[in-house]
Amino acid sequence: MTSWVEADASAMIEAFGSCSVANISDNLDRAVGAVGIRPFSKRTRLVGRALTVRTAVGDNLFIHKALDEVFPGAVIVVDGGGFEGRALIGEIMAAVAKSRGASGFVIDGAIRDVEQISAGDFPVFARSSIHLGPYKNGPGAINIAVSVGGMMINPGDIVVGDGDGIVAFSPGIAADLLAATKKQADKEAGMLQSVANGTYVGAYS
Repeated sequence: MTSWVEADASAMIEAFGSCSVANISDNLDRAVGAVGIRPFSKRTRLVGRALTVRTAVGDNLFIHKALDEVFPGAVIVVDGGGFEGRALIGEIMAAVAKSRGASGFVIDGAIRDVEQISAGDFPVFARSSIHLGPYKNGPGAINIAVSVGGMMINPGDIVVGDGDGIVAFSPGIAADLLAATKKQADKEAGMLQSVANGTYVGAYS
């Protein structure tokens, strides 16, 4: 049975799904973000808790192992060292992750089957694409701190993605961060309205 605490946490994580990554980033002092990681899927909105994986260069054995540990809402975050010479996942692994309740993939490395992934609604973020497939020899690790695009992500961190890329942060700061992000979104909505009605006087007024 789901506890009230778990339900509240789930609702808060879901609330981040309507927040822009740019606004979240602004309220993290513009100091946190993954460089070079972009969406490849048609659906770019992503939110969930990190299931972290570190792979050997060009090797996806431990991503396969991580698929056996997927929990509902998991974002499978893969530290592939930024290597772009071999794809770490493709259409089939994305389909498996989706079928097991994952929210999406974030990969510091390459993917393949881009035509199929880009036509689908399962969020996949990566550094690049290439047709060459991976090795399956290991070594690797699951549920450890990883680096993706220069951003550290810990197991269980909240991960949010959109067309601008991804950001991740500890659940311990989520409530305050959500409130600040929503406040900024309301302020920006007011600014856009003032632009539309001709009363905008500048961001520093």
